[in-house]
Amino acid sequence: MSEVRVEQPDTRPGAGKHEKVARWRLVWARMRKSPFLPATVLVFILAIAAGLFAGSYTYSMANPTPHRIPVALIGSGDAAPGAAFLAGLDTALNGALHVDRYADRGAALDAVEAQQVFGIVDVTRPDRIVFDVSGASGSTVAQVLTESATAVGHKIGTPVVVTDIKPLQKGDPRGLTLFYITLAAVIIGMVGAIQLSVHARALNPAERIAFIAASALTGSFVIAAVVDWWLGALRLPFVHSWLILALTMFTTGMIFTMFNTLFGRWAMIPTWALLVLLGNPSSGGAVSWPLLPSPLGIIGRWLPPGASVNAQHTAVYFGGHQHVFPYLVLAAWALVACVVFWVWRDRHPGGRYKDDGVTGR
Repeated sequence: MSEVRVEQPDTRPGAGKHEKVARWRLVWARMRKSPFLPATVLVFILAIAAGLFAGSYTYSMANPTPHRIPVALIGSGDAAPGAAFLAGLDTALNGALHVDRYADRGAALDAVEAQQVFGIVDVTRPDRIVFDVSGASGSTVAQVLTESATAVGHKIGTPVVVTDIKPLQKGDPRGLTLFYITLAAVIIGMVGAIQLSVHARALNPAERIAFIAASALTGSFVIAAVVDWWLGALRLPFVHSWLILALTMFTTGMIFTMFNTLFGRWAMIPTWALLVLLGNPSSGGAVSWPLLPSPLGIIGRWLPPGASVNAQHTAVYFGGHQHVFPYLVLAAWALVACVVFWVWRDRHPGGRYKDDGVTGR
């Protein structure tokens, strides 16, 4: 007869604790290899992202509040009724009014064209206040200025004549089209790079950059053509706007590619946070920068969506006063993304190998 051995429980001090730790390690090892761990993590990430998405847009756009609105002043603001009007307007704007004095109307109009001021207050007439606003400089700011100036005029008993000297185009009365086309370029640029990483995984680094550039050029052309030629919502300086959109799409596509190189399958998290949660609400497209919460009004200019909106806005409405800053911002983000991707290209999950075993990168 064979001898039957019965395992006796380990009764040494601490043995039960070690067994529990060993069991948990086994469970954790199995979970890490299963599809349930990333799926569970994604459930929580998506829930948090949904709350942050709603919160960021609500915080930025639900209750626009003036922070600093520069206007040009023609005439002496020390005499009545100009002094009373300026004091009342500053109070109505919660102290956000910033007055710059100009010698004449021509100089003030140049300041409007250069996007240095949002309106012109003329107090040279004793019987009324002439207030020129610029809807193209920011429709939300122009609306706030118009409503506040009219209310102050009634309060102090002085007629206020408000005129929009730089109106928005008829097909875009609320000035949102530039925000929408920029949003399309940002989202499609990002999604296009994601799809290339999934469906064209074997692309080598140079090929990947080339296809992101090609998709940016074609996608941006279609965006501009639909808005201008088909819908007629905006009369665009077509080539100029097309190239701004193309640079925007290329930049956002390369930003995802950079993060994909650094963080692998979790690249969507920093890309979404940078471009969608932070970049789009602070872009100044839906709510002008003077009405955004102060930190967002500053940060937004340095991010790709804000730079793109800024460049488009100037190209469409203030073509004679171009600013280089938004183009430098877009170019800097694109360059940094390309350099990071290229330097650490061996970490990118894509690429293919040649038959001789040498990488095709």
